[in-house]
Amino acid sequence: MNQNLAYQIQHQKKEQTNQVPKQKTVVIRRRASITLGEKALIILFAAIFLLGAVKIVSNSVNVYQSNVEIQKLEQRIEVQNRANSDLEVQVAELSKYDRIWKEAKKLGLTLNENNVKNVREQ
Repeated sequence: MNQNLAYQIQHQKKEQTNQVPKQKTVVIRRRASITLGEKALIILFAAIFLLGAVKIVSNSVNVYQSNVEIQKLEQRIEVQNRANSDLEVQVAELSKYDRIWKEAKKLGLTLNENNVKNVREQ
């Protein structure tokens, strides 16, 4: 009888579990709707992002153009410095005493020692 009693209890439990109706869970899926305020924030963020990008690009272009102008000016300065140094060399060559004396003789000038004064540069 013990076995029957144990068997009956198990059988009753199985029947009870089989009799419990399963409740179906109904899943209601709501579509995520974007509110008007969220749309406005998204549009505002996108506009700020685009304005920032345009500002960065325009600043980069301005910096590039300034660098090009600086390089052109540096080249002009270098050319002018070379010309100045060439002219300084010419002045040094043309102001030599022997050359001045030859040019004076060509023009018919003579050296009068009474009219010569020594000038020293300090």
